Amino acid sequence: MDVQIVQAMVGVLEAKDLSTAAHTWRVVLYTRVLAQKAGVSGEIVHRLTHAAALHDVGKIEIPEAILQKPGPLTAAEYDVMKTHAALGHERLRRMQEDDPILLNLVRHHHERFDGRGYPDGLRGTDIPVVARYFAVVDTFDAMTSQRHYRHDVGPNAARRAIVELQAGAGTRYDGDAVAMFSELYQEGRVAPILDRFGDAAEIPTHDQLDRVHDFAARVLEA
Repeated sequence: MDVQIVQAMVGVLEAKDLSTAAHTWRVVLYTRVLAQKAGVSGEIVHRLTHAAALHDVGKIEIPEAILQKPGPLTAAEYDVMKTHAALGHERLRRMQEDDPILLNLVRHHHERFDGRGYPDGLRGTDIPVVARYFAVVDTFDAMTSQRHYRHDVGPNAARRAIVELQAGAGTRYDGDAVAMFSELYQEGRVAPILDRFGDAAEIPTHDQLDRVHDFAARVLEA
């Protein structure tokens, strides 16, 4: 996908949900370092960058009252929120996007390894590998960042998140994906991203997403 289209769509989503900006940068960077650790090619890393940036594009269709609700969602509201994965996939297909990395990550990043996720209830290795690995990234960021309904995650959030991910390996999450991300954490390659792009940090604007490789290099080499 053309980077200008990616930037425009991320900008629309950020305008609707202000918490999206920092989340987008972090999951993009986590995805890149995870892909690099897995030894994937530069071209695949580039496609994964765009897919990670657009993983929640379906939330453009979700009412702001639900996206920005200051408390927990009701069961009915959560059902609406869960439609964002399929809605994002449908939007991309209408745009004639055909990259399987992009389409699979957007549609399936909320599937669970035990088959209890959404939108399709896929199980185990039936879930596309990009979605299995990104689910770990996305969940880690959710556990370590502020939300409209949670403002204090505490100084030990990252360590607790890793413990929770490991507890869910093989049920909620792909065990290999959890193991690889846990190794990144132990190697100290996660903390610089969380620190530089934390909730209180000044976040680059969406039109700088094409420079993500520069930001990644500076953060990880600092």
